[in-house]
Parts: sequence; structure tokens; C-alpha cells
Amino acid sequence: MARIGFLGLGNMGLPMAKNLAKDGHEVVGFDLSKAACKAAGEAGITVAGAAAGVVEGAEAVVTMLPAGQHVRAVYLGDEGLLAKAATGTLFIDCSTIDVATSRDVHAAAAGAGHPMLDAPVSGGVAGAESGMLTFMVGGSEEAFAKGKPLFEIMGRNIVHAGGAGNGQAAKICNNMILGISMIAVSEAFSLGEKLGLDPKTLFKISSNASGSCWAMINHNPVPGIVETSAANRDYQPGFAAAMMHKDLKLSQAAADHVGAATPLGAEAAALYTLFVNAGNGGLDYSAIIKLIGGAKD
Repeated sequence: MARIGFLGLGNMGLPMAKNLAKDGHEVVGFDLSKAACKAAGEAGITVAGAAAGVVEGAEAVVTMLPAGQHVRAVYLGDEGLLAKAATGTLFIDCSTIDVATSRDVHAAAAGAGHPMLDAPVSGGVAGAESGMLTFMVGGSEEAFAKGKPLFEIMGRNIVHAGGAGNGQAAKICNNMILGISMIAVSEAFSLGEKLGLDPKTLFKISSNASGSCWAMINHNPVPGIVETSAANRDYQPGFAAAMMHKDLKLSQAAADHVGAATPLGAEAAALYTLFVNAGNGGLDYSAIIKLIGGAKD
């Protein structure tokens, strides 16, 4: 049994922390939300009095935070996690953030004598609750070997993507593919409907032909076709449009940073910006079909 700190006990972080506790680890958590701390305490997780409290005596610390600025704020500086932890503490950042910030924090951790992994996740709240997440992990081989037993408690698919920041790179590239794919599926099904093609017929054809893709098979944006689709529950989110928007913006920031041409990624980011700014950020990302289907020439 290890003592594990966990900072960020929201919709994803809390079930992840609970799975670590269920496996027999002593988990000490903290969140700025009093409601989240209360829920954590009710789940048997010890709640620290402040963020820095999660590192006291911890062998490993997991963070799940909203954005790069939050990661910088909690890790860096004289009062940050890196300064407060004992030398050799393993840090695992499961936030989805920009690659540049991730690599900066990795460098600071190394300078302070701490191994670190960036390990953004895929699988949503359901995956976090069931311990079936996918982890895309960046960092050294040695740090990955140290962190893998913890990943195996929280997830089922753990991939070492390479050095510092490569977990973040993998996450934003993967989600750029997903966002572009959902727009393509939405366009095709909207066009098919206007041409008089039954969407179930189009699905039967395309799901077994060259147009097949993960977004269409699992999250089809037309109600009544795929059982797992949010379209069947008025687009209540499995993966919110606001989160897709965030990830697409991260992909474009990374593309700009390295001078990569991603025209479809840029267009996907622009469409999700329109959709989210119209007040739809709380809907599932597949609800983009509402924008696509209503687009005028």
C-alpha cells in the first residue's frame, strides 16, 4: 500500500482517486470545491486542508486540473507541489493541457529531483468510474515503469508515447482526428437526409464500407441508430462540446508552435468555436450536427 496524493477531485478525478483507494492505497486528496471534498471524504478519501497537503508523505501525486495555467500554478514556485514534496516523489499529471506547459513543468520537476509523467486520459466519466481509461503517457522509461501499476488500477489501456509532453501530444492529435471525423459524419448524414436517404440505410452501408470510422460507429450524431450515442438522450454529454473545443484549440496552438499545417483541424476548431459560443458547450460534441445540418449556403 502506498500513500498517494490526488489534486483535482472533479468528475474525472474523484472516481480515479476512489479506484486507487479501493485497491488499498491511502489516498489524500484536495479540490478547491467544497462539494468535491465532501464527496471525497464520504468515499473514504482523506481530505487535505490545502493543495500542498497532498504531497506530505506521498510516494506519488496525481493531478487532474482544467488547464495549463492551473498546472503551472500548483506545481511551480516556492509554495508549489514540486518545492513541497520529498525528493523522488513521482508526479503524474492527468490534465489535458498544452504541450509547452507540460514540458516546462517536466523540466522543473527534473530540476527538483522528481520523476514526472504527463498522462492525459480518454474514456470519459464512465471510463474513470469503471477503471477502464486509456492513458497516453509521456516521460522517461524509468518514470513510466514506476507509474504503470497505478495506471493499471485506473485504466485498461496504458501507452507510453515517448518523452516529456508526448502524452499531451498524443491526446490532442487523437482528439483532432475525432473532432474532424464527427464533422465529416455530420455533414454526410445531413446531406444524405436532404437527398432522401434514410440515415439507418446510410449507416448500414457506410459502417461496412470505406466511410466507416470510430465516431460514426460509436457516437453517431443521428438519434436511433447507435445505442451508445448521446443523440439518443438529447445530446447530454459523454464528451462535452466545450471539451472538444478546448482540445481543438490546443491542437491549433501546438500546430502554430511547430509550424505544422492542419487546415482541417483549424476548420474543426472554428466550427466548434461557433457552436460553443452559441451556448452549446454543455451538449455532447456530436451535437455539432445541429450546426452542420442547419448551415445555409
